Amino acid sequence: MSTTLPRIERRVGVHSDRRAGDRGAGRRSTDRVADRPPAPHPLRRQDDPPAPRHTVSLVVPARNEARNIPWVFEQIPSCVDEVILVDGDSRDATLRMAAHCLPNVRSVPQRGSGKGNALRTGFAAATGEYVVMLDADGSMSPGEIPHYLHFLDNGYDFVKGSRYVAGGGSLDLTAIRSLGNRALLAVVNRLYDTVLTDLCYGYCAFRRSFLDELDLRSTGFEIEAEMIAHALRSGLRIAEVPSLELPRRNGRSHLHAVSDGRRVLRTLIAERPGARPAAPLTAAQR
Repeated sequence: MSTTLPRIERRVGVHSDRRAGDRGAGRRSTDRVADRPPAPHPLRRQDDPPAPRHTVSLVVPARNEARNIPWVFEQIPSCVDEVILVDGDSRDATLRMAAHCLPNVRSVPQRGSGKGNALRTGFAAATGEYVVMLDADGSMSPGEIPHYLHFLDNGYDFVKGSRYVAGGGSLDLTAIRSLGNRALLAVVNRLYDTVLTDLCYGYCAFRRSFLDELDLRSTGFEIEAEMIAHALRSGLRIAEVPSLELPRRNGRSHLHAVSDGRRVLRTLIAERPGARPAAPLTAAQR
């Protein structure tokens, strides 16, 4: 079974890095010409109506993050229309703190255990046209959200943060995590014939209309790799944007580098092109 992989573009010096492009891989009719960035909005007259704005849902999975919630919530930009806090049976004041900092926050109980289940619970509850996923530990700056939305506004379907493109970086990446990320990145680039620069980083945004195409099933941290794998397999247009990973502000990480890395590897291999049929794009989405 042949699989069309999308062009991966980066915010700084946007260009086409698609290896499959020279082999004539097909594009959807809505795709722009290869090797060109998305066309800017045409110039508008002063009396023209404003361009329509898409609604945005921010999904924040949290478990015992009461000390970090205030910093995260105070950084959320005004372009976010709803904040969904997915609570993983917190034993501290996470829910009370969230309601105190943001009275209109939607708190939903997590179905099952693990980050994957938390995100899937939040995605199911989201009502916005765009969905952004963000960790509650303060390692991701909500102030970067407009950069992700910019690319969704300009024709991309899935936008992921990268710590390895110009303007990105990490203040928290250990040697073991860095080595594991690079090894898994090599695997995904080889299996999916693509040129991503970062993999194990869960700051992403996507069009909610493509949630069925993402076909998410994972329960743990490997859901981030599953999202990227399914976005690639489904032919979604993907952009990478620079992101700065910050240190966790308080508490201990729930990530287990070795065991979670193994789960990510199994996911990448199981979901590789040809392993099982990818969900096709509907006629309305082409």
